[in-house]
Amino acid sequence: MNDNYNKEPLSEEEFLELVLQEQEKALAEAKEERRRRAQGQATIKRKPFRIRIVAYVAAFVLLINALALFLEVYSIPAVDFMKASATLSQQQPIQEAKEAIVEIRSENSKGTGFSVSADGWIITNEHVIDHALSLTVAFPSHGIYEAEVVASFPHIDSAILKIDTTDAPFVSLASAPTYIEEAPITFIGNPLSFSMIANKGVLKEPILLEDWSSAVYMIDAPVYKGNSGSPVFNENMDVIGIIFATMSHRSLGKVGLLIPIETLLNVAPANFVEAIQLQ
Repeated sequence: MNDNYNKEPLSEEEFLELVLQEQEKALAEAKEERRRRAQGQATIKRKPFRIRIVAYVAAFVLLINALALFLEVYSIPAVDFMKASATLSQQQPIQEAKEAIVEIRSENSKGTGFSVSADGWIITNEHVIDHALSLTVAFPSHGIYEAEVVASFPHIDSAILKIDTTDAPFVSLASAPTYIEEAPITFIGNPLSFSMIANKGVLKEPILLEDWSSAVYMIDAPVYKGNSGSPVFNENMDVIGIIFATMSHRSLGKVGLLIPIETLLNVAPANFVEAIQLQ
C-alpha cells in the first residue's frame, strides 16, 4: 500500500525545550566569562574551531526547526481553524461537550481524551499513554486528576483510563452509529499549542490499514498534532469515533483517521461497558 499514516512526530514542546536549553547554556557561559574578566581571571578557553562550527550548525538547525514550528502554529490553516472553533464554540452543545474533553499528559507526551461517564472513565489513544510512568488528566473546569490505565489495545491504538471521581462531565457514545460518506462531523481536541479547539469536517470512505484487522474511516478535516484521542461527533453530538492519526491518501490528499467507537466497545472490559450503559 503506497498510502502512509503517522501518529505523533517530534512535538513543538520538544523543539522549544531544546532551543531554551541551548539559550540557557549560552547565557550561563557568557555570564561566567564576564565575571572572570571583571575579576582579572583567565577567560574560559574557547572551543576548537571544528567544535564551534558543529555548535553553530546545531544552533542553526534548531533555529530552522523553531521557525518551522512558528509557521506551523501560526500558518493560515491554523488561524482558520481557530476562527472556525470560535464560531462553533458559540453553540450550546459544543460548549457542553467541551467540558468533558481532557488534556492527557505524561512525562513525554500530550494528547486528548474524553470522559464518557460521571464516575471517571476516559477514552484516548494507546500511543498517547504508551510507556508513561504517570498520567494526569485535566478538565477545563472539573480539575486535574491522576489517571490509571485500565486497558490498552495497541492493535486498535485505543486505551481506557480511570480517574477517582463521581461527578465528571461526560459525552454520550452513539448507540448505533452510522458512517455515511460526506456526512458532517465535529471533533474537539488539543492540537499544537492550543486547548479545547472545536472543528468540523466530513466523513470519507473506510480503509483497511496495514497490520490492522478492522477498518478505520478517513475524514476530511484539519487534524493536527495533539488531536490524537479527540472524540468525533455526529450531528446529534454523540461520539462515533476517535481520531488517532493523519494519512497521505493518493487521491484525497491529507486526511484524518478515526477508529469507529464500536471497534473499541467490542474489546473493552465488561465493567467499562456496563458503566457506559448506565449513563
